[in-house]
Amino acid sequence: MRLGSGTFAAGCVVIEVLGVALFLRGFFPAPVRSSSRTGHQAEPPAPEPSAGASSNWTKLPPPLFSKVVIMLIDALRDDFVFGSKGVKFMPYTTYLVEKGASHSFVAEAKPPTVTMPRIKALMTGSLPGFIDVVRNLNSPALLEDNVITQAKAAGKRMVFYGDETWVKLFPKHFVEYDGTASFFVSDYTEVDNNVTRHLDKVLKRGDWDVLILHYLGLDHIGHISGPSSPLIGRKLSEMDNVLMKIHTSLLSEERENLLPNLLVLCGDHGMSETGSHGASSMEEVNTPLILISSAFERKPGDIRHPKHVQQTDLAATLAIGLGLPIPENSVGSLLFPAVEGRPMREQLRFLHLNAVQLSKLLQENMPSYKKEPGFEQFKMAERLHGNWIRLYLEENTSEVLFNLGTKVRRQYLDALRTLSLSLSRQVAQYDIYSMLVGTVMVLENPAHPNSRWSELDVVILLGTVGHVLSLGASSFIEEEHQTWYFLVNTLCLALCHEIYRDCFLEDDREPPQRPPQELGFVSAAPAVQDGSAGCDALEPRRVSRGPTSLYTLRSSEKWMVMASPWAVLACCRLLRSLNQTGVQWAHRPDLGHWLTSSDHKAELSVLAALSLIMIFVLVQRRCSLTSKVAMALGLLGVYCYRAAIGDVLFPWQRDSKDISKGLIEARFVHVFVLGILFTGTKDLLKSQVIAADFTIKTVGLWEIYSGLVLLAALLFRPHNLPVLVFSLLIQTLMTKFIWKPLRHDAAEITVMHYWFGQAFFYFQGNSNNIATVDISAGFVGLDTYMEVPAVFLTAFATFAGPVLWASHLVSFLSSETSSFFMRECTSSSRLPSVYSSQPWIRPTQRPRHWENNTCFKSLHVMHLSNEKNLFKYSIKTRQTMVSYRLIGEKASACKTGEALGRSTPELTELPG
Repeated sequence: MRLGSGTFAAGCVVIEVLGVALFLRGFFPAPVRSSSRTGHQAEPPAPEPSAGASSNWTKLPPPLFSKVVIMLIDALRDDFVFGSKGVKFMPYTTYLVEKGASHSFVAEAKPPTVTMPRIKALMTGSLPGFIDVVRNLNSPALLEDNVITQAKAAGKRMVFYGDETWVKLFPKHFVEYDGTASFFVSDYTEVDNNVTRHLDKVLKRGDWDVLILHYLGLDHIGHISGPSSPLIGRKLSEMDNVLMKIHTSLLSEERENLLPNLLVLCGDHGMSETGSHGASSMEEVNTPLILISSAFERKPGDIRHPKHVQQTDLAATLAIGLGLPIPENSVGSLLFPAVEGRPMREQLRFLHLNAVQLSKLLQENMPSYKKEPGFEQFKMAERLHGNWIRLYLEENTSEVLFNLGTKVRRQYLDALRTLSLSLSRQVAQYDIYSMLVGTVMVLENPAHPNSRWSELDVVILLGTVGHVLSLGASSFIEEEHQTWYFLVNTLCLALCHEIYRDCFLEDDREPPQRPPQELGFVSAAPAVQDGSAGCDALEPRRVSRGPTSLYTLRSSEKWMVMASPWAVLACCRLLRSLNQTGVQWAHRPDLGHWLTSSDHKAELSVLAALSLIMIFVLVQRRCSLTSKVAMALGLLGVYCYRAAIGDVLFPWQRDSKDISKGLIEARFVHVFVLGILFTGTKDLLKSQVIAADFTIKTVGLWEIYSGLVLLAALLFRPHNLPVLVFSLLIQTLMTKFIWKPLRHDAAEITVMHYWFGQAFFYFQGNSNNIATVDISAGFVGLDTYMEVPAVFLTAFATFAGPVLWASHLVSFLSSETSSFFMRECTSSSRLPSVYSSQPWIRPTQRPRHWENNTCFKSLHVMHLSNEKNLFKYSIKTRQTMVSYRLIGEKASACKTGEALGRSTPELTELPG
């Protein structure tokens, strides 16, 4: 039984889906979770340890603070506060850090460093996984135990202003809130003004216990112009003034309260050198965490340097500070400086509660928990704690009690640190077996149908297998761009070898005498006894690629073929210098950094203009007149958009003053993109109605491709426009001088498209680091946050390289292989007989009745997309035509001779 192509393709899709699902199962393992509670009803707190004496402390300690204000500044890097920028732009905060009543920390945020997972880490103390990156786009309600839920259960009144992600995570938890859209990165002023405008009113009121403020402007500036933008300093000054206002208000209010207030300044994540975030660079994971309270008064000469802690430690600290149970899934430990001013018994009580919570979590997630060093340290600390309680209840105030208490405290702190580390490692364990099996299922390809393997086939096979094996090492994943750069370079060298071998080793040979069935893709359907076979007998089969036809090319064309792989290599080398990516070398200067600096805006403008002109030249050749005009106007609009937002300059413009958001210009381009896509889609639908006219289908696919090119030009940063130009140039060179002359089969061409598509993903400056995603591309032409368009534009801008190469593959294969689907030839129409002794019939000499012949019309349209004559085109390009066996009243065949370029080709009628 032979499977049809559709059934086979469907089977491949099913296998790929299963493989991806299995890989994701291993990549997103089950998180560390506690099963001790149902819902959010807390268990009674663990009592104090005792050693022969009864303890009367079986309840949670009372709150340490009256009110808590959490001021979260999105994308606040640690050096923005503790570095030179903090000294210059945040003087009040710097004073509090160096001399004020505060404790400062550098909190490490584990990847993925995006907003929603970091909020979860801050409030639950757990480590979110990479699946939360997807959920970040539309955050569901957080059902996991957390500080906010515990505070609500305890009757705390909470108020929130800022990023609406909090409102989605904690619905119905706030007595008052005002959320702002977090993804509209073009806005970095109103998004923060909407938060600050509530401050004066809410600080004067006393009807709240917890106030949460989430400022987004700094993050948006980073996405737009990076951490070196002059806008960063202004935003930091604005945040410093806000913090001063809050701190002053809290201090004035403390006179009326028995307990001090707490102000927490923190960031959810940092900001990479490109202004983005999501991965694990030092700039992205290190965030400031400052606890400010009159309870933390320092003595003269008390210098407190920022200590390195984990971001998950804040949840346990806030819970203790508010008198709440520590969230059950928290892997963080109490920030001890926050309670070191309390009496010894309270200190040990806080540490014991934290250690009990972590040890329970360890027991429920690790079968061999008793062998863990952290658990052993906890048990030792608990025994010592019991001895201390016995001495304390005996009212022993000697130095022995103090020394034992210090020892117990140190033992608890060591146990907490070890327990937290063990649980964090447990979260990071992946199911490697599932990931490997899923990868093999996805990348497994059917065996090559030809038993004779060419050197190019071996390169493709080894390259594919080598890439799969490289994914087993994290360093290769971090630097995957190096793998693809190596593969495309190796591919070019293999093509050079193939071309030179055919050119120099076959020049002196007699051109091969081969039957038409062996030339490229053929339709070798067997002769049938009746007409029941129908059109299915005409489906093409993929056969081995025979010797190339380079010997049929003219001298100039042959030189172009020989030079093309080297031209592609040169383009790839230039692109590698444009954007440094990966992890190890991402910090090194590159051409992109030089172009985007404010000192080279004129050079960037010239480069952008030349790139847009080249894009038009390379794309318009196969477009209809209407699409050519739309493409020209659209590319002009792209330059106007970039000039409007200040990225490039017009010739008459001396500076970037009076810049705007470019909404009109961007929407102007969007209109032309939609118009070109609509025209191409219309042609595709039309080709389904007029089955014999494949010209419409070919033009339609190319116009859809050109519309995507125009959209990519709009979304790419100006310095990345050469990436688009080189992509189009390489596609043109490969199509005209490699794939067609060398007659590569569909499988080889598909793999080459895939390899180049992956390489161009990295040429754009992308990497497997989430921080390289350009979020600002999702808001080109938008004045408000709209989730679907923003997600689509961001995804397209990120994966434009692979998408454009895949689109080009569809267009190329359609134009090259549509001639193999000739269902019209099953009709009773007969081919005209032309005897072998007749000379080649030129277009002006062909019989008139040929125009109406269905088979010839199909061949004509399918082999040539611009409605020139089939035979004239064949002579011009020296391409060998394809043999067909026609099913009708009499078996016949079209044949163009044994080899074009030798003697005059012929059209003969085979015996019936």
